[in-house]
Amino acid sequence: MKNVAAALTDLLAQLTGARPPVRIRAWDGSQAGPPGAPLVILRTPRALRRLLWQPDELGLAQAYVTGELDVEGDLAEGLRTLWSAARAHGTRPPAPSAAARARAAVLALRTGALGPRPPAPASQARLTGTPHTTSRDRAAISHHYDLSNDFYALLLDPAMAYSCGYWTSDAPDYGLADAQRDKLELICRKLRVEPDTRLLDVGCGWGSLTLYAAERHKARVDAITLSAAQRDHVQEQVRARGLEDRVRVELRDYRAVLGSGYDAVATVEMGEHVGEAQYPGFAAVLHRALRPQGRLLVQQMSRGANAPGGGPFIEAYIAPDMHMRPLGTTVGLLEEAGLEVRAAESLREHYAWTIDAWRHRLEEMWPQAVDTVGEEVARVWRLYLAGSSLAFSEGRMGVDQILAVRPADDGSSGLPPTPHAWYGPDEHAHAHGKAVGR
Repeated sequence: MKNVAAALTDLLAQLTGARPPVRIRAWDGSQAGPPGAPLVILRTPRALRRLLWQPDELGLAQAYVTGELDVEGDLAEGLRTLWSAARAHGTRPPAPSAAARARAAVLALRTGALGPRPPAPASQARLTGTPHTTSRDRAAISHHYDLSNDFYALLLDPAMAYSCGYWTSDAPDYGLADAQRDKLELICRKLRVEPDTRLLDVGCGWGSLTLYAAERHKARVDAITLSAAQRDHVQEQVRARGLEDRVRVELRDYRAVLGSGYDAVATVEMGEHVGEAQYPGFAAVLHRALRPQGRLLVQQMSRGANAPGGGPFIEAYIAPDMHMRPLGTTVGLLEEAGLEVRAAESLREHYAWTIDAWRHRLEEMWPQAVDTVGEEVARVWRLYLAGSSLAFSEGRMGVDQILAVRPADDGSSGLPPTPHAWYGPDEHAHAHGKAVGR
């Protein structure tokens, strides 16, 4: 068949009710679509076959991560164009007519795209069992976080902080490591961490907060994670830094937290993995772990009340069983557990900047990333970071720091009545509210 691209462009217009906002180059070398638009490359009829079987976000993602479909130039800009078009014409295209479906079948036959359903890529998660049981949660966390410590080291700052940074300057020499340090300091100031503060770090990741609080503020930290790779990394760092008397890290589910009486509890971007039905129990664990007047810092991703968060690609490839909710819903769940919420701070724009820094590092280290995890997984991450940056910058996803306390029996919080006093005497630059534009 000649000029596959033109035929595909016409068919897409009939199926969706609008001409595609991208230029298409097909495997026969033909091109069609608006000049100067992002270029989508279909490298093989198998890409079309996959999209016929799975004509949605997941089908597109499968075709991209396998290399059957590609985008020339900046992937995030291509996704921005597609998302803008979806908003303009409705996120759900009209149901195709019988005639349009028949034309799709004819085109598939003439291009050699007909055939059995292609198997899901090897990088797609394959979990079994009931969601949010202990064993399935461990498998879900392992799928994402046990990927490769070496791979994460390519993307992250030296502290291995895998969460939203806090960008307090737009100076040319201020970068990812500075933003992550400022985020860790912000958390410690909000929690009023000082020498010998007993801190519980729930979902400690690679230990950035645990190690910072113990080393910089001389806290005594218990840290838990479900990732063996993360636990091993933190233990290695504890030994290397001589922090054995201040840090204990365990492979432990939050439901198995036995300790109580902590001065402070932090959980940084772990609550998204808990599940909708399980979150009240999670909040109860946090409450139980604190002493009266103990402080809680929850940093957690959110979604707008009428905005999608996550999606089929995130669920299938990045964070199986993830659940995000609007900020107000999370605040309500914490309050229902008996905690008093004292403040909530949005860091949404900061996450777009953080993810863009990770994206740039991935592209700079692309050959090493492919050598470490393989090209398919590297492409998963290229797509994940590009889409996530766009979701935060456009407000479809957010991230917030929630400060709460467990009140004493007489209702007292133990916190100063004015927020600026939380930071203590050694105020950091961000405590002055410096505006940052990036």
